[in-house]
Amino acid sequence: MMIEVLKSKLHRVVVTEANLDYMGSITIDEALLEAAGMIAGEKVQIVDNNNGERLETYIIKGERNSGCICLNGAAARKVQVGDILIIISYALMDFEEAKHFEPKVVFPKSGNKL
Repeated sequence: MMIEVLKSKLHRVVVTEANLDYMGSITIDEALLEAAGMIAGEKVQIVDNNNGERLETYIIKGERNSGCICLNGAAARKVQVGDILIIISYALMDFEEAKHFEPKVVFPKSGNKL
């Protein structure tokens, strides 16, 4: 049996941009992606701690060490610059493997820095 479990999480990052005139997705600083074990194109769930919004989109790699967290396209309407987000990725894995899997959880500092 396969189950979906937490793979990685960026906990309490701050929205730096909201770009309505874009095809869609979320742009995330490359250093944050690497720390969390996330990749460009990966599906993520976005949870906005300020307004309760939840949405799913995919990742675009942003400039390394820029601190960039930018919601693009329609998702830009769901957030405000300065909002605090949790960005979550999940993985499908065998039930027995999932019992021992350790997700990567990253707690960025001010400015979305590691």
